[in-house]
Amino acid sequence: MEDLIILGSGAAGLTAAIYSARAGLKPLLLDGIQPGGQLTTTTEVENYPGFPDGVDGTDLMNRMRAQAEKFGARFQFNVLAKAELTSQPLALTLDDGSVLKTRSLIIATGATAKYLGLPNEQKLIGRGVSACATCDGAFYRNVPVAVVGGGDTAMEEASFLTRFASTVHLIHRRDEFRASKIMAQRVLKNPKINVIWNTVIEDVLDVSKNEVTGLKLRNVKTNETSSLDVKAFFAAIGHQPNTAPFVGQLEMDAKGYLIANNTKTRIPGVFAAGDVQDSAYRQAVTAAGTGCMAALEVERFLEAQEAT
Repeated sequence: MEDLIILGSGAAGLTAAIYSARAGLKPLLLDGIQPGGQLTTTTEVENYPGFPDGVDGTDLMNRMRAQAEKFGARFQFNVLAKAELTSQPLALTLDDGSVLKTRSLIIATGATAKYLGLPNEQKLIGRGVSACATCDGAFYRNVPVAVVGGGDTAMEEASFLTRFASTVHLIHRRDEFRASKIMAQRVLKNPKINVIWNTVIEDVLDVSKNEVTGLKLRNVKTNETSSLDVKAFFAAIGHQPNTAPFVGQLEMDAKGYLIANNTKTRIPGVFAAGDVQDSAYRQAVTAAGTGCMAALEVERFLEAQEAT
């Protein structure tokens, strides 16, 4: 039986592994479906402390992994299929059918950005296609970019991007936003934002450059198609937290994000860190911070268990 299992190998999971390994807990980390997390889709990270010249996202995750391994963290490439958290020890069934038992658990499975499912979309992620304006907006100074969406997230992304882009084209499939009134008005009054109503994106164009050069659009009322020259496309249609195995066992909000007090869930010994419990910030540095918090909480939990 394990003292600690960590689910997820992004910034939160790896930071938790570093801290818990240094505390002598010898954690076992399960990589999950995307080893390294969302940062592995980012070619350059400029806002992570300690890297004034920026760092490749995959390289940053590899450094964290090596640091965790140095202190004794163990890694296993598996995906969680089912969790039984109602009694001690906690039981985890993996995708290969094996079962692991543990005294404590840190859930750092993250959230998956929602994309449109366009033919060229996935291959251009990190090359002009993004779901995080805060992460990637500064790469597109004085060039036109596009945002798709009609909710508050899209309003926030479009407004933020006006700090850098020459023009922000906000593309929405309807003729009115579903965003809050104040957010929508802010966008409509911004001279750098051009709203394109009643329009859907049919594909991302790259003209054989392996980077975004434009979008193919279709007006849903006239069915006319057109092209739009942009250097980047930001999907702002939300994120899906990776919490399916915990439905009915852990508290979640309306969107499926885990609810935690700091990092403690309602089940003793089960903690949540990173984007799986954070719908507001979704940054590598905040994920790392909660990974640290969760590891410290685990240490205290196990010490209290041993004292009883």
